[in-house]
Amino acid sequence: MNVLNQLSIWLSFHLSIIFLIGIPLTLFFWSIKRRNKAVNKLISIYWKISLLFFISLLLLIGKYDYALTITNISTLLMTISVWFWNDINDELKEYNFSRSHSLISTTKVWRWSLTFISLNFLIQSLRNFSCFSFINSAACEIWLQPSSNFYNIIKNLFNFFFGATFTQPIAKFLGLFSMLIYFLGLIQWSIIKLPRNGRNSYFSVNGKN
Repeated sequence: MNVLNQLSIWLSFHLSIIFLIGIPLTLFFWSIKRRNKAVNKLISIYWKISLLFFISLLLLIGKYDYALTITNISTLLMTISVWFWNDINDELKEYNFSRSHSLISTTKVWRWSLTFISLNFLIQSLRNFSCFSFINSAACEIWLQPSSNFYNIIKNLFNFFFGATFTQPIAKFLGLFSMLIYFLGLIQWSIIKLPRNGRNSYFSVNGKN
């Protein structure tokens, strides 16, 4: 059962890399090429929100006790961000699934896939409920393993650019500091921009939002 749980978590992380990073990156450049303002605005907002996911990976590397909680909050916010905007939703609804509208069709499929991946990630996390508040326990070690590859990449880059060793305490500090800045920005948006703009992204107005 433990082996199946490890395999399931491993698959969840690797699917997350594809649907949370790979496909959105493809859609972003595709939307620029097609000059589709709605999709481009949607993905631009998504990338801003998804910064918390990368922050959560730093916290997993630093073995911050609530890292798994932050990871699930990040996937929840990412999912909300792709469904939240009324003007973008209305724009996407105008197009049917077809080869002539392949960018829009792919974006629609990706939104539902992202929702499924986030829900699956949450279910996997709930199966190890104690890990939400104590990631350093022996039972939660399987959640730290997928972040080890990311740790090695950052460690090599950190050593290359700064000539220093990237350690877990540094990862934890950078993660917590970045998370503070992130949530301050989110609070500012909630207080200032959300009441003013509501659920409109103003994707057709340059420089808005």
